[in-house]
Formats: sequence, C-alpha cells, structure tokens
Amino acid sequence: MSTVPERLSKLRELMVRDGIDYYIVPTADFHQSEYVGEHFTARKYITGFSGSAGTAMIDAKEARLWTDGRYFIQAADQLEGTTVELMKMGQPGVPTLTEHLKQVVKPGEVIGFDGRVVSMGEGQGYEAVADAKEAHIVYTCDLIDEIWTDRPPLSEEPAFALELQYAGETTAEKLTRIREAMKESQATVHVVTTLDDICWTLNMRGNDIEYFPLVLSYAIVTMDEYHLYIQESKLSEEMKAAFAKDKVVLHPYNDIYEDVKKYGAGETLLVDAKNLNYALYNNLSKDAKRVEKANPEIRFKAIKNATEIENIRQAQIKDSVAHVRFMKWLKENIGKEEITELSAAAKMDSFREEMGNFISPSFEPICSFGAHAAIVHYAPSPETDIPLGTDGFFLTDTGAGFKEGSTDITRTYALGNITRQMKEDFTLVAISNLSLANAVFMKGCNGVNLDSYTRKPFWDRRLNFNHGTGHGVGYLLNIHEGPAGIRWRYVAGDTEPFEAGMVITDEPGRYIEGAYGIRLENELLVCEDELNEFGQFMRFDVITYVPFDLDAIVPEFMTEEERKLLNTYHQSVFEKVSPHLNEEEKEWLARYTRAV
Repeated sequence: MSTVPERLSKLRELMVRDGIDYYIVPTADFHQSEYVGEHFTARKYITGFSGSAGTAMIDAKEARLWTDGRYFIQAADQLEGTTVELMKMGQPGVPTLTEHLKQVVKPGEVIGFDGRVVSMGEGQGYEAVADAKEAHIVYTCDLIDEIWTDRPPLSEEPAFALELQYAGETTAEKLTRIREAMKESQATVHVVTTLDDICWTLNMRGNDIEYFPLVLSYAIVTMDEYHLYIQESKLSEEMKAAFAKDKVVLHPYNDIYEDVKKYGAGETLLVDAKNLNYALYNNLSKDAKRVEKANPEIRFKAIKNATEIENIRQAQIKDSVAHVRFMKWLKENIGKEEITELSAAAKMDSFREEMGNFISPSFEPICSFGAHAAIVHYAPSPETDIPLGTDGFFLTDTGAGFKEGSTDITRTYALGNITRQMKEDFTLVAISNLSLANAVFMKGCNGVNLDSYTRKPFWDRRLNFNHGTGHGVGYLLNIHEGPAGIRWRYVAGDTEPFEAGMVITDEPGRYIEGAYGIRLENELLVCEDELNEFGQFMRFDVITYVPFDLDAIVPEFMTEEERKLLNTYHQSVFEKVSPHLNEEEKEWLARYTRAV
C-alpha cells in the first residue's frame, strides 16, 4: 500500500503533465454530501485525514488541509509524517483556502479540480480568484482517479420505498408544494442534486452511503414531470410503477450533464449555489434565466409532519430504552470483562436491534475512552481500539436508524473513580445542556440568538467548546440537516429561524486534550408556546430520555434552579422509559434518576 508522500509525488507528476499549479481536493461527492461513499473519499486518500469535513490543496512544494475545530486533534495526529500541513479553520492568523489562493496564485498559473465534487458557489469563488490574478481554472480533471488504482466502485446497492405510514406525505403532495415554491420564484425548471432532497421528495431510501440511507441520483423538476437520474437497476418494479403514476421519468445517472443543456431561452432555472456542483452549473444554458436560492425541499423536509413527529417520538423512546439498558450493562460489567470501544459500540447496537424496525446506525459510532474522548469526532477503528479502563470517562455519540426515524444521542459515563475536577466539568456540561433545553424565545429567533443559553455557563468561567451546539436531524436521511442549527457565529443556510416541527440537537461539551472529553446530547422538538400581545413564543420539547450519569454530578456545583431542571428531566426519563423495562431495570433506573 502506498504512503501519502508517495501519492502526493504521483499527483504532482500529473499536475506537471497537465500544467496545473494548484490542485484542490474537497470532501464531497457529486452531490455535495457531508458524508460520502467510499468511492468519493479522495481527500482521505491523498492526505490520510479521515474526518467528515476538510479540503486539501496541493502545489509543487506544499500540501495543506483545511478543517474545522471538531477535527483539530484528529487531523494533527493523522497528518503526522505525511508532509501535509494542517490549517485550523477559524483560528487567528489562519487564512481560508480562498484567501490563501489570493496570496499565492500568480498570473498565468492554473487552479485545477474535479468540478463534479466542488459546489457551484465554491467554484465561482476559485473562478473569481483566477480572474483577479489573471490565472486560469481547469475543472474537468479527476487526477486522484488516475493514481488511485484500487478505487472502490460506485455503489450498486438497491433502493427501497419508505411507506406512507412513516413518511406521512405522498410524493404527489410533496411535488405540489415544490412546484408552488417554483412558481413563487417564477422558475419553470428546478435542478436538484442533493441526495436527501431527492430521497425525501420520492419517499425513497437506499444504501449508497454507509450509515446514511441515501441513493445516488440527480433530478430535474418541471411543472409536469420529475426527471430522475439514477442507476435503474437499483429500483424494484413496484417502485418504478409508483414513480410512473407520479410522472417520474427515469434516466441514466450521468445523462443529466447533457440534459440540463436543453433548458434554454424561455426557461427560468431554480438552482442552489451551495448544493449544485460546479461542473453541472457550467453545463446550464447561458440563454436561460436563473434564480439562485436554497432548494425549497430543504425547509420542507426540516419541518416534520404530524406522522413523522409521532414516529420520531417512538424512535426516541426505543433508543432511550436501548441506552438505559446499555448504561446498566456498562456500569455492572466494567472491570469484570474486557470491554473495548468497538465492542461497546456493537453492544449498543445489539440493544437497539432488540427494539424492532432497526435498520442501521445513523452515523459512524463515536465511542471513546479517556484521552480519545477529547478528540471531538473520534471514531474507533481496529487500529485505534482500546479497552475501557475502570477510572475515567467513556463517551458514546451514536445514533440509530429505525423505520420510525433517526436518532443522535451522546452520553458520557463515569467508570470507577474520577476526580472532583472531572465531576465539576461534567456538571458544567449538564447545566449547559439543560439551560438550552429550557429556553423560551420569540418566533423568528435562530441558533445564533439561542447559542448563548448554552455557552453562558462556560463563558462565565472563561471557557468554551470548539464546535457548534446543535444541528437539525433528518428523518432517515442526513443526520446533520439544515437549515436550522445552533452556533455562536452566523453561518448562512445553517442558522435559519426555528419553525415548529423542526428537530434540533443540544450538545455542549468539555474537552481536555490528552486526558478526557465530555459531551451530553439530547434531541429537541421545536414547539409553539404562548401567543399573546407580544407575539408568538416558542419553546423546546426534549424528546431524548436517557439519564445524565449521577455518578459524575456534583449537586453543590449547581444552583437550586439548575438542580430543579435536572430533577425534572430525570423524572421525565423515568416516566417515559420505565414502562418498557422489567422490574430489575426499573429499580436500577430509579437510582439513576433520583432527585438530587
């Protein structure tokens, strides 16, 4: 197996051959997915960094990787010895990739990338740099494919239909809403490349990306037809028949690149600059008008319908029961048998399977003991797997994909003896979580408005955590779903106003590099509260019911009001979960939800 330096050397040879001075390798697939199938892990292949977010840039002498705060520790470790320099996004003195290009690109030089894996917006940014520097862009080169001789093929996994009892809305009804949004934008054609938007519209799921039940596909929506670009062998005859009734016309997967050229003069195209890939954007007819705005499907699917909400509540109960059983098993068996990070993750999923309708984990399990937990998105592998010790914190950030919906739950467990400082840190995270969960706010607020609920307990102590506080959760789609999220910095398209029916996570953390990490994550359902002369008030309904480990709570570190919030939450945990437990389990849960 070749090393990263050897791969970089081969890549540079191809760059010289093709006259490319700077080659950009992002994380995405052709659909701007956050998590991608193995075929699309080009950035991992060329740098060795396996995180879900990051972009590499290689020139004749240097290779750099830009990634965010979730991955600083992991990236530093994985890049060691590769000659790839880590660029810590958002840190003082660290330029963005575009800013760096502005600094180094010279007249006549060439910036190269595969335009299918770069978004329209990103590509336009590189284009602007090239124009300003009298340089050039080449976006039709997939150089990684030439050196990656054993590259995994595109997935051929079959798709499946999500029945109406789970989806709650037919494809025909969804298409009516999409076409109404098109009319409001005065668009006649809507080009869609995002997998979750397409799968949501068609009530279709699949297995083309590990953990995420999505299907590789593109779509062109007109006022009377829905053109689906997909490998047809993935569809059953029943699915094809159902699609035909909704005027879904099937085409080979890659034909969209030629077909979009047909929509020219007289047409107005609705396209999403953040989600349309740059190569497809360049194939759009210059004669057509364009409306550049977010896909309407993004907001539609984020606001869950009544059926989805009821199903999601059931999924959360299922996963909460599984978590309680896992917590009991862990507490009772640690030190008596060897438990590793990977075996613990497998045990968690075995409890989920017992609950019925379990499809798969909803993302790669993050199960980390001790210092591993300080790596925010550390995922154990056979090479890194370690036994759980009897003195320390064990963090599990895992999720389940049930037919009733997806879950995303994080808990940190105290194993054996832990220090007073560790307990105070744990208690701080619990206070922070409960503070956001109990927020009341005005309709129109977004995640930037509310993030300070979570961070105030940290900021009061001059502390912080270097990741977002919360994200939207898809229904058997992406576990990270826009347009609403919670963070202290505004991010366009990811911190939009909250609407009733959205599901948002609440996940503050405390991380001590080289020692331990703590994170507590619940899911919150956005609900309308009181309407009065001041306007519509909103609140959150906590829908995750798993104890915060009382073995790590310091009651005297909390105010009376904070203890009350914890006790009220634990009372709801017992009320929701105990009916699904046997007597021994109920007795155990009563101890771990007792009032403090």
